[in-house]
Amino acid sequence: MILTKNKEVKSKEFYVSEILRLKKELNAVLLAHYYQEGDIQDIADHIGDSLQLAQAAEKTNADVIVFAGVHFMAETAKILNPDKLVLLPDLNAGCSLAEGCPADLLQKFKDKHKDHIIISYINCSAEVKAMSDIICTSSNAEKLVKQIPESQKIIFAPDKNLGSYLIKKTGRDMVLWQGACIVHETFSERKIMMLKLENPKAKLIAHPECEEKILMNSDFVGSTSALLNFVEKDSATEFIVATEPGIIHQMEKACPDKKFILAPPEANCSCNECPYMKLNTMEKLYLCMRDGTPEIILDKEIQRRALVPIQRMLEMSKK
Repeated sequence: MILTKNKEVKSKEFYVSEILRLKKELNAVLLAHYYQEGDIQDIADHIGDSLQLAQAAEKTNADVIVFAGVHFMAETAKILNPDKLVLLPDLNAGCSLAEGCPADLLQKFKDKHKDHIIISYINCSAEVKAMSDIICTSSNAEKLVKQIPESQKIIFAPDKNLGSYLIKKTGRDMVLWQGACIVHETFSERKIMMLKLENPKAKLIAHPECEEKILMNSDFVGSTSALLNFVEKDSATEFIVATEPGIIHQMEKACPDKKFILAPPEANCSCNECPYMKLNTMEKLYLCMRDGTPEIILDKEIQRRALVPIQRMLEMSKK
């Protein structure tokens, strides 16, 4: 341990050993998103994208769920496990998509399209989930949309970029809520094209939350887990990765002989890192397990209503 003027700074080894001890003591499961820092990914019981983590939360027998991700993900775990203690290391770990789609405004939007059902991307609040007909993730969105009868009109919320991508993939004329991810909208087409010129063998891979100008230049478009699977199986040895950089930790572990180049933002900043995801740290993870807080607490009625479209998603994903 290192002593500073104001506090004691504990080592990574301390946090790892204590988190492992607390997991056993609490009978806890640690779920971590691919966008978390590498140290948190390495100690997690399950690492994945939103769909994989929702599936893990649904199946767990643990008494406590510790979610190293963002608020809407921990809410989903609580909705699936209403009687379990669900902890989030930092309650301020939100999401620009969720924050940009308040339930009251979506209801007004819905009132203008009364004959439409709502398919909501999982990056939304519990209140929005509760008023939705189906929840989806980037992994299963196309599959779910294709299962909806052609005669049924659809509102897709809250991500306009994912929605536009789905319209092109499925041919469905959906009404889109005009939300976007602050991370995936930062990537610079100009800088990426320069990178491709400098690295002619590199393939550009992108998450469908990116803008169309990025997607149309990409060699592969897919969810976070799909991007990981692609680089593992593809014959290319160099990739330009247009999504949050946390996934590169898993890519490098899976493919140590391949080169991964992070797609740059337009500004000279770290804007391609999700500021919400990075609020979680090993220290906060340890403290939330030690103290049993911050806890995810939801209104029982919201929880009950939100469970329906989430379960619908999980069932439709099996078809």
